[in-house]
Amino acid sequence: MGAVYNDTGAYSKALEFYEKSYQIRENSLPPNHPDLATSYNSIGGVYYCISEYSKALEFYEKSLKIREKALPPNHPDLAISYNNIGQVYNNMGDYLKVLEFHDKALKIRQKALPPNHPDFASSYSNIGVLHNSMGDYSKALEFCEKSHQIIEKALSSNHPAVATSYNNIGGVYNAMGDYSKALEFYEKSHQIYGKALPPNHPNLALSSNNIGLVYNAMGDYSKALEFYEKSHKIKKKALPPNHPDLATTYNNIGVVYNDMGAYSKALEFYEKSYQIREKALPQNHPDLASSYNNIGGVHKDMGDCSKALEFYEKAHQIYEKALPPNHPDLALSYNNIGAVYNDMGDYSKALEFYEKSHQIREKALPPNHPNLAISYNNIGQLYNNMADYYKALEFYEKSQQIREKALPPNHPDLALSYNNIGGVYKAMGDYSKALELYDKSHKIIETALPQNHPAVATSYNNTGGVYNNMGDYSKALEFCEKSHKIKEKALPPNHPDLALSYNNIGQLYNNMGDYSKALEFYEKSLKIIEKALPPNHPDVAASYNNIGAVYNDMGDYSKALEFYEKSYQIREKALPPNHSNLALSYNNIGQVYNNMGDYSKALEFYEKSLKIREKALPPNHPDLATSYNNIGAVYNDMDDYSKALEFYEKSYQIIEKALPQNHPDLATCHNNIDAVYNNMGEYSKALEFYEKSHQIIEKALPQNHPAVANSYNNIGAVYNNMGDYWKALEFYEKAHKIYEKALPQNHPDLATFYNNIGQVHNNMGEYSKALEFYERAHKIYEIALPQNHPDLATFCNNICQVHNNMGEYSKALEFYEKSHQIIEKALPPNHPDLATSYNNMGTVYYHMGNYWKALEFYEKSHQIFEKALPPNHPDLALSYNNIGLIYNNMADYYKALEFYEKSHQLIEKALPPNHLDLATSHNNIGEVYKNMGDYSKALEFLEKSHQIREKALPSNHPDLAQSYNNIGEVYHDIGDYSKALEFFGKSHQIFENALPLNHPDLALPYNWFGKIYRSMKDYPKALENFEKCLGIWEKALPDNHPDVAFAFSNIGDVHRLISNYEKALAFHQKALGIQENVQCNPLECAMTYINLGETYREMKDYSTALTYFEKGLEIREKKLPKNHPDLAIVYYNMAKLYLATRKYSVAMKNVQQAIEIAQEKLPSTHPYLLEYKETFEQIRKEM
Repeated sequence: MGAVYNDTGAYSKALEFYEKSYQIRENSLPPNHPDLATSYNSIGGVYYCISEYSKALEFYEKSLKIREKALPPNHPDLAISYNNIGQVYNNMGDYLKVLEFHDKALKIRQKALPPNHPDFASSYSNIGVLHNSMGDYSKALEFCEKSHQIIEKALSSNHPAVATSYNNIGGVYNAMGDYSKALEFYEKSHQIYGKALPPNHPNLALSSNNIGLVYNAMGDYSKALEFYEKSHKIKKKALPPNHPDLATTYNNIGVVYNDMGAYSKALEFYEKSYQIREKALPQNHPDLASSYNNIGGVHKDMGDCSKALEFYEKAHQIYEKALPPNHPDLALSYNNIGAVYNDMGDYSKALEFYEKSHQIREKALPPNHPNLAISYNNIGQLYNNMADYYKALEFYEKSQQIREKALPPNHPDLALSYNNIGGVYKAMGDYSKALELYDKSHKIIETALPQNHPAVATSYNNTGGVYNNMGDYSKALEFCEKSHKIKEKALPPNHPDLALSYNNIGQLYNNMGDYSKALEFYEKSLKIIEKALPPNHPDVAASYNNIGAVYNDMGDYSKALEFYEKSYQIREKALPPNHSNLALSYNNIGQVYNNMGDYSKALEFYEKSLKIREKALPPNHPDLATSYNNIGAVYNDMDDYSKALEFYEKSYQIIEKALPQNHPDLATCHNNIDAVYNNMGEYSKALEFYEKSHQIIEKALPQNHPAVANSYNNIGAVYNNMGDYWKALEFYEKAHKIYEKALPQNHPDLATFYNNIGQVHNNMGEYSKALEFYERAHKIYEIALPQNHPDLATFCNNICQVHNNMGEYSKALEFYEKSHQIIEKALPPNHPDLATSYNNMGTVYYHMGNYWKALEFYEKSHQIFEKALPPNHPDLALSYNNIGLIYNNMADYYKALEFYEKSHQLIEKALPPNHLDLATSHNNIGEVYKNMGDYSKALEFLEKSHQIREKALPSNHPDLAQSYNNIGEVYHDIGDYSKALEFFGKSHQIFENALPLNHPDLALPYNWFGKIYRSMKDYPKALENFEKCLGIWEKALPDNHPDVAFAFSNIGDVHRLISNYEKALAFHQKALGIQENVQCNPLECAMTYINLGETYREMKDYSTALTYFEKGLEIREKKLPKNHPDLAIVYYNMAKLYLATRKYSVAMKNVQQAIEIAQEKLPSTHPYLLEYKETFEQIRKEM
């Protein structure tokens, strides 16, 4: 009766009857009778089944003692005792003890039994199973095959024991990862059981179960379920409803659903299994712990770390009570708890538990056991997460060495080792090594697993990831799509791994700049994840995060914030407060605020991110460097360069320690520091860092990687800022060759590159070339970006700038207005870019001479800058500067000085003493003093400006030439013409060396030479230089450019001075022909009218002269303040005309108006004022 209850899993009943049997035997038999040993053995067997191993051992040893006394030393029953004790030690994980007792059993059988006796086979089988548990698969096969040879000879071919033998061999092949072989032996076993046993026999269920196990390992989940369900049907019929074997079946079905990502189904079956075990087994039975483990595992996969921990700890408590302290299952328990802490980002806790697990395995297992390899692997993974890559490699390589010794060469776990080591090399930026290891891994997986196994897909995906990092997007896409096709076939439609596949393809399209495609794949991924996972799962947060990143790249910041905040809300609920993914959320939100120009908000979120990372991560973790880097970037955008450098250098110090010397991230660090030096105008420093960065990138990355192109691009930008345009073009063209090979035709980075080349051509005065490249860039952005992306506005701006330089002001305004509309839609109302947009429109109105309009736009710009920027931001200084410029042109010099000085104070606080913006500030103040006739003050500021430029710029930089020009102008105005010629000559030399032959700025020195020679009354020389100036402008500029009109006017004026009135009129009319037909500065038109008036006055055609003077006066009265010195000039010219026509009272009125303005606006010694007073006296005498 006891045996029947035992077989049906009714262990308490079995124990009850076995103990009754024992009591009868104890009373009726002598103390060492063999039947008493049988009773002890039966009771021990029940305790063994309910995993009470110490009790089982106690009764098995009692049985052994009797048999040792009652039976001869080689009796077969003694072998059974040794065998049973060995089995208990096996379950207790004490493999040396197991071997000792199985060897004893074998020796007895070798002496007592004929060589082909089935019990002999049992011994070999037990030793084989032991070696399988110890990970010694060759030994295991050897003993299992010896066992099989005996059974084949001793028993009929369809005997169940033959099936059991095939089953054992199949188990070894399964452990070796040779699934086709395992399936072959399990199926042989199954066929025999099918013939030999009744249809509902438990062994048939076991056989179906084993086949299901292989199909699950092969990733064929539908087949696995089919066989597990067959097994389940048999057990349901054959066993009572609470039999532990039924729980095992539910458990196995749960495993498949878990692997399929059907977590609710997995939980359902794991809980069914648990309910049976709870009823059938004692409270501390290891199988109950196994149930808790499995339920914990599902909660872990569902992202519920606290629940997972709760169940893993329940399991652990049972294992601690039920198992000896060094049992391998206790190691597994520590490992599981460590894995949850790893997911929670608590790496020190994770390490603590992984090391406990490892210590047990080191004591309990032989040195090359595969489970020891798992331990090393897990610790390696943890160090990888902590970005301690050398430590990670050390542990991954230890794991690999064990697997190479313990496993056959094509075992999937060996592939996993190669894969993990490849992952570290990828993280370290050693892509060729990573590819080599991923390839080794892939070859094993292809051999060991079926073509559509998810692990094959993972392998393709990993290779794709390396190509992505290498910038070879077409290759990356090819591998990611291979991976995706396998997953589509192998996995159910809502499996999370399928979502991961869509995610990876989305990421690639995002890197390729194809944002609509990226969104399409990220949204497919999100749909699966939302169905497959609970709403607060970290993977749902990751999915929202990825979609947010695309919207950020698309410039749709409100959408980006919406998705980043959704992601953050989930992470806040699902993760512990110091989890690194929470830091990532803060970081991403900070990035959006930075892009939106809300620097205080950006800093607030970046600092939150930094606080978490400082607590959660080791001090040299690259994510900490990222935090410092991002804070540095905000300070850089705020033009707080010392702060930016401080944080960039902190970032650099970490990266230098954490990563190998040639890692691309080290180059990025150099780049960021370079960018600050470039912004500070320290170009030699910037070049030094950019070249260091370039050396790293060239070693670390393939020749055609976009990062190599970016590096050339950065060096080109410095040369552009240095005014070395040929060098800039050389580096930009190197970048272009790479971009064209590496990037898709419409990639935004290609547009950025075209923009940069356009900028150089614009600086070189090659406007048609500049437009060609800007328009190429604009076309790409129109295709690649959404309609309202801020970068589209930037490109509109650049095109405007060229039209502005070409004097095509209406065109410039048209593009600036397009740009402004985009910015208004895309950015918040106080974004600095909106201020810049108003500023740009103000600049066009300034060039058009519409100073009131210009002032209106500059003031709008200033109001935004005041709200959006910190009080010492250099862009505020620029704003004050532009307002000052308008007041200077409107001859409100005190107002101009007030704004220029405000600008200067900000720049002095915000920027280093040799920054070029400080030179510009000194220059502008000097210009006002020049206009006010305070030439000593003007020279003082212009020379300060020049000294800074001399230190900061190369000797041939065009801005240095501009400095010489400005100083030359002052010497011209104070009548020191030789000094003026000397400075304009220096300017001319620089322009000739620095600029291409037809650059419009080459005309400027000739223009000034012409003015000086005109003032010196050397009219032939003046004419020669004005004509050279005209020749350059006619080649470099459009026919109707205002500067061409200006040159015609100057030539006309010289002809007037040499009394060649016909020529003078012809040139003035040419000038007027341009000015009256284009939307130019009306004040330039006014100047031509006045020049024509002067010519006609000298020709004594007073009525025509008066007509032109009045036209000029009308424009100046509309456009200039009432007290502007240029109005005084017209009044003076008209006074001379009225004097010549003897209209003395009108002449007196006009000259008095001229004197009143000059006395208010000009110093008392100014030549114009003296000339006006002299004419006043002349008129007074005539009256």
